[in-house]
Amino acid sequence: MNLEWYDWIGMLGTLMVLGAFFLLQAGRIHGNRLTYQLLNLFGAAAILVSLWSNFNISVFLLETAWVAVSLYGIWRSLSKPDSPPQG
Repeated sequence: MNLEWYDWIGMLGTLMVLGAFFLLQAGRIHGNRLTYQLLNLFGAAAILVSLWSNFNISVFLLETAWVAVSLYGIWRSLSKPDSPPQG
């Protein structure tokens, strides 16, 4: 198997997205916090880079949506004042 630079970046992105999901499920991070959103944003962006030589429309649409939702989450996190968690 001959991996190119974009393949390595895509694998790093996959690890970031899966790692963020695992940490969320394990209760180590919160889904509405900046750390979770940034892991998803950079992970999805890295996966998009991995499409450099082998474009896949399904993956492109999924990761573009993932980036958009992450950006929205970051915007919400940064635009609202800190408040104590409810529940």
